[in-house]
Amino acid sequence: MHKHYKIILSTGLAMFSMFFGAGNVVFPLDLGRVAGSLNLYAILGLLLTAVLVPFTGLLTMFLFAGDYEKFFQRIGKIPGFFIIAFLMALIGPFMAMPRCITLSFSTMQMYFPGMSLFYFSLGAVAFIYFLTVNRKRILDLLGYILSPLLLTSLTFLIIKGLLFHPKPKVTDFSRIDIFLHGLREGYYTMDLLGAFFFSVVILLGLQRALGKDFKKEDVKSRKSFFKITLISSGIGAFLLGIVYTGFSYVSSFYSSSLNIAQKDTVLSVLASTILGPIGGVIANLAVTLACLTTAMTLAAVFSEFIQNELFKNKLNYRSCLLVTLILTFAMSNLGFMGIIKMSEPILLIGYPVLIVLTFLNLAKKLFGFKPVKVPVLITLILSAIFYFMK
Repeated sequence: MHKHYKIILSTGLAMFSMFFGAGNVVFPLDLGRVAGSLNLYAILGLLLTAVLVPFTGLLTMFLFAGDYEKFFQRIGKIPGFFIIAFLMALIGPFMAMPRCITLSFSTMQMYFPGMSLFYFSLGAVAFIYFLTVNRKRILDLLGYILSPLLLTSLTFLIIKGLLFHPKPKVTDFSRIDIFLHGLREGYYTMDLLGAFFFSVVILLGLQRALGKDFKKEDVKSRKSFFKITLISSGIGAFLLGIVYTGFSYVSSFYSSSLNIAQKDTVLSVLASTILGPIGGVIANLAVTLACLTTAMTLAAVFSEFIQNELFKNKLNYRSCLLVTLILTFAMSNLGFMGIIKMSEPILLIGYPVLIVLTFLNLAKKLFGFKPVKVPVLITLILSAIFYFMK
């Protein structure tokens, strides 16, 4: 057994928890609902873009020592800066954060049907501001209590759903169509975007755990370091793949009873159906709180980014956090499906470009392959053509 097995295991679990945002539960569940009897082909597509691609991005970023500026500036310094800022905006107040809030709303609306999205969003951003600006210990407490509660309830949902289930509905899709649908659904997890920025946190954690500075080590030590990250990534990817597969299959078995459920309400309906009223409340409450704590983390990351990079420390952290949450509140009022609809052209056109850039940068580090600007530009043009011609 590897002498650093404890560090490897804890890092793998950390990777899993970073990628497994509560919002990500929605996409494999909705995929299974749509795929029904053809779920095998659908989940294969999702695993490629929601597991293989993000972890490839993570490993590539490790080869760049977590320096996402060097990673993106291979296509040019100015384009690279704008892409970084754009991606930060997407995982911040313009997509990921409001998606967390609206999913929380959709999850709880089942129990409070008269609840207003406007006032829920207002309360949510106020809650996030209060806890984030003061860096309260309640966040750590929520982490210690919430993570086990979330994983326990969702694991129980998967196990019970797989052991006792009806037959999935027969769908009219072809195997190719449902595979491509799964492939595209993986874009909406936005895990590749997260991988670019998670890498820094993971590398710093590993360096502290190993007591080594990755950048100052010799070639042999760097190879050992990379081996640890490779094995850890394998653990994280395996766990994420198992969870996504479990969710999609449970949802596919109950697809006949989920015909009227929208993407953001599948979890609520399924949890109540499989776990019963009390179990459903616990699972949905755990997901709601997990979404809000995810939004807190993203709020802090984006606020620090605009404070340092955009405003050059001319605005303090509190002001930047306030700006971030005002933008988040405005976007949240589009609703979950409104945000998904708005994000569709951005992700369906931009995600293939990021995938190509990731693999080109990987080829550069492993094989010295230098071309990057032309392949990325060609991918952007073709991706846009395919999107607007569909």
